[in-house]
Amino acid sequence: MYLHALATALPPTMLTQAECWDIVQRSEARQRLNRRSVLTLQAILRHDSGISTRHFAMPDISRVFSLTPDELNEAFRVEAPRLASRALASALTKAGLAADQVDALLICTCTGYLCPGVTSYVAEQLDLRTDVFLQDLVGLGCGAAIPGLRAAQAILAAQPAAVVACVAVEVCSAAFYLDDDPGVLVSACLFGDGAAATIWRGTPGPRALRCSDFTTLHQPAHRDRIRFEMRGGKLRNLLDPAVPALAAAAVDQLLAGERTRPRARPISRLIAHVGGRDVLDAIEKSCAGCDLSASRKVLRECGNMSSPSVLFALERALRDGSPDEKGDWWLTSFGAGFSAHGCRVGVVP
Repeated sequence: MYLHALATALPPTMLTQAECWDIVQRSEARQRLNRRSVLTLQAILRHDSGISTRHFAMPDISRVFSLTPDELNEAFRVEAPRLASRALASALTKAGLAADQVDALLICTCTGYLCPGVTSYVAEQLDLRTDVFLQDLVGLGCGAAIPGLRAAQAILAAQPAAVVACVAVEVCSAAFYLDDDPGVLVSACLFGDGAAATIWRGTPGPRALRCSDFTTLHQPAHRDRIRFEMRGGKLRNLLDPAVPALAAAAVDQLLAGERTRPRARPISRLIAHVGGRDVLDAIEKSCAGCDLSASRKVLRECGNMSSPSVLFALERALRDGSPDEKGDWWLTSFGAGFSAHGCRVGVVP
């Protein structure tokens, strides 16, 4: 399948990490934390953790740790479709397509749950056709964007003339939670909100970039190291200190398979889910020679946005050039499961 457009969207509220620390200090939730937890938050938010700014879709982010589950759920219901629609509208404009030309819309998210899903709201907001195929992918965590693209490939294999839109959208602030668990504290310091949309067709677009050779690795034995649980009606992120090493080992295993794929071009660049600074450090150490500058730039400007992050990194990398006939780029995402995914992006052979 071939990429015809890629566009991203960020909420208007942007805060520095120091401003996020100020919110924590003023929050009543701070009173529930022990001294060690407060010092942990201060150390991450007041020093360089690889993140300078994050964007938030919550109407009043200063109250986020005081909101009820109903208020968080309602914020997701309103803001996730709005953010996804902005990204998709921009992608359609870049592709020179009208909304009524979309045949299938796939949206992945893990930071809220709607029934009907986010696709229903986006289809209404952008006035998609009433016979458009809608598919919501939930429960795949930070790694969801690449499985979403793989689902798009299956649609295009069955309907080569179709126009398929894929959107990854997360309102991570709707899943913010504070207690004395170190992983919960780190999560509150890393995640931001954003959306990324791509348009795919069975024929080459202007850049003639093709997506192919999808791979997946599942390790359910490590499921409890990174996943959401429900606590008091709220989503609570479990994040184990072993995650950077797990991510690096999984990416290294998938990449090794790609580098030995018969008759395939060499891998000239790695585009990774941004994870966090420690995650990117671990991947660079494990996968010697990989350039993760695009992922690091996205992390610094936006934080970890969960599933859209790898597409933000791809967009950033494409600003500086494209794959060529000498080598493919390799996208990789990872997260809840524990799972990792990869795919190639290269020029038309």
